[in-house]
Formats: sequence, structure tokens, C-alpha cells
Amino acid sequence: MPTIADVARLAGVSVSTVSYALSGKRPISEATRDRVADAIRQLGFSPHAGAQALASNRTGVVGLVVPLRALETNSATVMEVVTGVITAARTHGDDVLVITEDDVDAVQRLAAGSRVDALVLMDVERHDPRLPLLEAVRQPAVLIGVPSDTHGLACVDLDFAAAGRLAVEHLAGHGHTGVALLGAPAAAIRRNANYAVRIIGGFRAEAVRSGARHTVVPCETSYPAAAAAVAQAFDEVEGLTALVVHNEAALPGVLDALARRGLSVPDDVSVLAVSPRGLAEHLAVPLSVIDVPSVEIGHIAVQMAVERQDEPLPAETRLLAPVLIENGSCAAPSAG
Repeated sequence: MPTIADVARLAGVSVSTVSYALSGKRPISEATRDRVADAIRQLGFSPHAGAQALASNRTGVVGLVVPLRALETNSATVMEVVTGVITAARTHGDDVLVITEDDVDAVQRLAAGSRVDALVLMDVERHDPRLPLLEAVRQPAVLIGVPSDTHGLACVDLDFAAAGRLAVEHLAGHGHTGVALLGAPAAAIRRNANYAVRIIGGFRAEAVRSGARHTVVPCETSYPAAAAAVAQAFDEVEGLTALVVHNEAALPGVLDALARRGLSVPDDVSVLAVSPRGLAEHLAVPLSVIDVPSVEIGHIAVQMAVERQDEPLPAETRLLAPVLIENGSCAAPSAG
């Protein structure tokens, strides 16, 4: 089996030059790189991944922290993000190690063991207890989500505040003056899950600005809980004619509750989802949707992490502008 020394001998260069040609760690001339490549082809040399990792102090692994609680209400979104992270990592030749614990110690063990080259953290809270640790670990970290204080952090997510504003703007444009947001479960809102509170802030701000009567109702995922949330919304907003649903697992239950109340979408009530597009479009009633581009977010998170492996980069927050796709579930309120 040919060795790196054999490649160096045939190419007429040093072993370290072959190593640089393989790792790209230092610039070498195109002519030298071509000689090394020719020698590799002639000898059928295949560099050992473990040796490369040892030489470069790289593991070729990205650590993805996905607390199990995130799957309780947003499983479709979470799995799309995971898919995005994995596919993006593979384009860089990396594997992904998924950790489902949500405590600080788990993240510390992952980083301290030098098992990963970078960290991607999901289900970020506005005052996330994991954040102070990120200043102490050697690996770059990227947050999928935006905490209250982003100083020194790299973050990416949908602009949920803008999504909340866009939802009200869209419904007000149809003539609705009574709107409700059926949001994340109460537990997620209480612990300040960033996506949950950011969309509430945007929704409320635009409803106040436009003069719309409005309410925000936490929504659990079961059919009875969704029905209770719908009933509460109608109790709290006089002349309610439009719902924004930011809880993908509750969408079927919300539609069922409306049907049981004898309400047709969109003739009697407009419904706008905030979820992955494919989920909203394949319900019993296809819903207009503000898309949560989960796969793209996963891709960007990995790219940001890879960019930070070789050199420190400034803090950065990338917020993706919300996009609304019409599927016919929003219309002008009925005259009656």
C-alpha cells in the first residue's frame, strides 16, 4: 500500500508539501499541486481520514444539539433543520453528531472531549443558560435562534418578529379587524423560547399599529387543546374573523375545531399558518403560509460554522425575511 512518503518521492517534494496539498492549509504553487495529484493517481494513494484529522487537529464532525423538548410541537420543522445540517455538513466532508440533552453539562462534555469541530445549537431561549459556556470552548458555535443578547454570537433564523408583522399586515389587507395568534404551548412561552416570543412581539406590535382587535392564545397540540384555544380566541376578540397559527402540530386540530363550530375556511374565518410550507399545503384545507425555511436555515448554520473553524469572525445574526405563499385560506371577512 503506497504511503505519503511514496507520493512525496514520486512528486519530487517533501512529505509536508504533500500534506499541505491534501489539507489546503498552506498555499502551494499550481505546478506543485499538479505533480502531487499526478503522483497520487499513479500510486493509487488514499489518505487515511484518521491521519488527516490528527494532522489537522480536526475531527470532521459537527455537533448538533437538539433538545428533545423541541420535537414536542415542532417536529417537522426540527427534522427539516436536522436534514439541512446533515446535507450541508456532508458537502464539506463532515459527519454530524446529534445530542438530545438540553443541559449545560451535556454541551460542555461534547466540547471538552474534542469530539467535534463546531457546535450548532437549536431551541435557543431568550436568556439561554448554555450561552456563557460558548465563550469558554474552543469550537466555534452557531445558534439557530436569536437570544436577547447576541454579543459575540453567530445566529441564524427566520425573522419571526417580521413574520408576526407580515401576518397581521396580510390579514388587515383583506379587511380583517379582529385577529388572533394561536401560538406555541404555554411552557415554551414561559421559558422564553425565542421563536415563540419573537413572533408574539411582531404580531402584537402590528396589530396595535393597525388598530386591529387582537389576542394571543398559547396552544397545546392535542385536538381538545386546539379546540379550547380556538374557543378562547373567539371569546377574547369581538368579531374575530382571522387566525394566525404558529404551532404546526396544532394545525389539524384547529381546522377540526373550526369545522365543528360550523365555520368554513376562508368563507367564515381566514387561517394563516406559520410553518414549513409543505406541511401547511397538505392539510385537509390547504393553508396560506408564512414559510419557515428550515432546511435552508440548517444549511446556513453549517456554512457559518465552517467559516469560523479556520479564523475568528465577527459576531453575526442572519435573519431570513419571511415569505408568504397564498393557498386560498385567507379572504375578506364575510358581510354577515
